[in-house]
Amino acid sequence: MKGLLVALPLATLLAAPLRAQEGFDHLKHQRVFPSCIACHQGAENPDAEMWPRAESCAACHDGSIQPRVSWQPPAAPHPSNLKFVHDLVPLMTRRTATGTTTLSCRDCHIAAGGSWMAVRRAAPEGCVACHAPGLSHLTAPDSLCSTCHLPLVRATTLQRTDIAGFPAPPSHGQPGFTTREGHGALARGQSCAVCHARDFCMTCHVDAPEQAAIQALEPDPRARAIVVRLQPPATHRDPTFLQRHGAAVRADARRCSTCHTQESCLACHAPSQRVATALPAAAPARGTGAQPSRRPPDSHRDNFANRHRSLAATAPATCAGCHVRTDCFNCHRPNAAAGPGYHPADFLTRHPAAAYSREMRCSDCHNVGSFCAKCHAAAGLVSSGTLGAGYHDGSRFFSVGHGQAARQSLETCIGCHVERDCLTCHSAVGGRRFNPHGPGFDAARMRRKNPEMCTACHGAAIPGT
Repeated sequence: MKGLLVALPLATLLAAPLRAQEGFDHLKHQRVFPSCIACHQGAENPDAEMWPRAESCAACHDGSIQPRVSWQPPAAPHPSNLKFVHDLVPLMTRRTATGTTTLSCRDCHIAAGGSWMAVRRAAPEGCVACHAPGLSHLTAPDSLCSTCHLPLVRATTLQRTDIAGFPAPPSHGQPGFTTREGHGALARGQSCAVCHARDFCMTCHVDAPEQAAIQALEPDPRARAIVVRLQPPATHRDPTFLQRHGAAVRADARRCSTCHTQESCLACHAPSQRVATALPAAAPARGTGAQPSRRPPDSHRDNFANRHRSLAATAPATCAGCHVRTDCFNCHRPNAAAGPGYHPADFLTRHPAAAYSREMRCSDCHNVGSFCAKCHAAAGLVSSGTLGAGYHDGSRFFSVGHGQAARQSLETCIGCHVERDCLTCHSAVGGRRFNPHGPGFDAARMRRKNPEMCTACHGAAIPGT
């Protein structure tokens, strides 16, 4: 737009003389130009150029009267987020002690009491003197920002370095400003759009897609030039917060969803997927949010490793809040049987009962198809035939009652046996044709639940189909 005030960004709109590198010393020419409009016709006529032509300087600087100069007007306006246009100046008035007067160039570009042509850039305090009397530029209400400034996404001439230099208003440093009740209420007024865009909010807000005030802002990656870091609120710095935060999440998880994603919970509560379901999952449209680091609680200090066994045995659910089985394997592998303290000293003599009763899951550490069989073979605990003596010699008539054992703990059987071992006796189409079904067997229910199991013995000719 022609006539747009050429100005520096908000951070540099200060009352200072024009810099020497701009190429024109206004004060030195104060006797030559009685009017600003002689050179800056665009300040009054939006269809005219704001800057004089270079050849107009040659009227004096012709090489004889004055030395020649090589001044050129700026190729582009200074980066700015002002929406001021000069052709509005004739419509602007200022109240004075003697009445109301129309604004002129010197009201904005010459300091009070300054001499003619001691030109400065228009200072924001001049605007505030009318729009917010009695206040300074940055202490004016935030709602007034949009009176003079464009939204950030429309201030396309601003670079990231310009945006990074924006000064923060004093209101942003007030206690509690970063809370939901602080800046959240201000954001609903949309005055934030002057300095911020949606990308800035997403630095902290993982709930950005659910916040109407954030979605009302347009996206602009330049907004991240203003660097902010997510800081824990005062409640999180309480020494007992870790012990109490679970109840707070269950009471109102929405308050946590401002800064936390499901991944925040899973950083510590890997086994407890249910804990994180009330929070949003990480996504490109959301901020990164808080990234907690896992650390042991105070109870895990003071030589805890030497006494954790009894606690794990008596309260495994407590451990399961943060730990999975693979955490145990970090210490108790690669040879769990030889791991110090993992199994009691006499465990080898009673491990059959522990395995049979599922006291623990042996397969978490051991390969029952190789580790167990290898040890049993070395000890001579192997079968000499289909129904020969060997592994099950501890029970003289084990084969007679093995059906109950198989139904109770089939997992222990498959450590050594495969399906064809069962079919040697239990098959409707061959073998000894022993019925594997116990009293009260519901064939119809089995067919509905898992018909493929029936085909192991019956093949395609399943009775009742």
